[in-house]
Amino acid sequence: APRVGVLNLHPVMTAGVTMWEHFCHTSHQREPGLVLALGQGEVGQLGLGPDVMERKRPALVQLPEKIIQAEAGGVHTVCLSVTGKIYTFGCNDEGALGRDTSAEGSEANPGLVDLQENVVQVSAGDSHTAALTDDGHVFIWGTFRDNSGVIGLLAPMKGSTVPVQLQLDGPIIKIASGSDHLVMLSAEGDLYTCGCGEQGQLGRVPSFFANRGGRKVLQRLLFPQRVIVQPRGGKSRVRFKDAFCGAYFTFAITQEGHVFGFGLSNYHQLGSQDIDNYYAPKSLRSFKNSTKSWVGFSGGQHHTVCLDSEGTVYTLGRADYGMLGLGNGAGEKSTPTPVPGLPRIALVACGEFVGYAVTEDGQAFAWGMGSNLQLATGDEDDAWSPVQMAGQQLENRLILSVSSGGQHTVLLVKEKS
Repeated sequence: APRVGVLNLHPVMTAGVTMWEHFCHTSHQREPGLVLALGQGEVGQLGLGPDVMERKRPALVQLPEKIIQAEAGGVHTVCLSVTGKIYTFGCNDEGALGRDTSAEGSEANPGLVDLQENVVQVSAGDSHTAALTDDGHVFIWGTFRDNSGVIGLLAPMKGSTVPVQLQLDGPIIKIASGSDHLVMLSAEGDLYTCGCGEQGQLGRVPSFFANRGGRKVLQRLLFPQRVIVQPRGGKSRVRFKDAFCGAYFTFAITQEGHVFGFGLSNYHQLGSQDIDNYYAPKSLRSFKNSTKSWVGFSGGQHHTVCLDSEGTVYTLGRADYGMLGLGNGAGEKSTPTPVPGLPRIALVACGEFVGYAVTEDGQAFAWGMGSNLQLATGDEDDAWSPVQMAGQQLENRLILSVSSGGQHTVLLVKEKS
């Protein structure tokens, strides 16, 4: 079978058997930079020490080496270094930092996770963190939760404060986290999911079994299994080349460029015409009408930001606080709607109630709720249209990426020179 999105595979002879190592995907970030943080940081998620509770403008996080990926979880942050090491800071109540924070104030400063692997990608949810190694293995720590509380990580009701390896059928090339679920794309183009399935975000657990109801139900949620998509018209098995998460929903793009979704769509954030939860993958009609191909998705709690191959940004879903970026008075959208006033965009991101777009030349634009200070405007006003992110730490730097959590945002930047 074709290996989707895999680059630079090196064959290795082991006991006479050819094996593959060093799996790559286009989502793996490689350009090193510095980490900036802004927003609310009452539990240390800004990484600026225990005395810094908020920043209206981006502030430099002191890390011991250059970083290639910075991910904001709900109330914690995960940074991946150029040497494949992981640094974390923020809330560690459920073990999401993956390290000892018994020393007073240690959770509010970056600390090293003891994982003796070469990590190429990280993801972060509300109370969990995941790491992907260059040989396709996935490690995870923390816990998953549902509306009633902790459901566990690998075993029912049991989390982990240190990294533990997931048992999977084959190598993984990309990981993505929602608030309480994890999506994994395999080298063979399959999707695997685990975590909370209450809203259908796992894409493989019917509504009848999606809520906790006993040990067997929780094991079904927590044990990673393949998402099955039934092909139509006698076609061969559906294979995917990319996957993305919102807080409670999942997007996936097939090899042919078709968009599937599953999970919560109570504000049409999946592009659905009805308000419902989708517990199995659904081919999304709203994304079939465009002549452009879709390359990026990012979801907040109830809204989605999308990117096409021409660099145009679209939003859909809930419109409160300006989170769609469509201007004053814009209402809820059930189909992807272009965001006006933006130049050509290279990547998009979402927080719970905010949206971001980064240009090809390193500028970033933000919109949505301003009360958590995540927009870098210096005030708490909501932004109903995109505003350029600014601050002293951005004056001579280019923005490589943006990631946003519940109340804070982190930027990866590099010097203009």
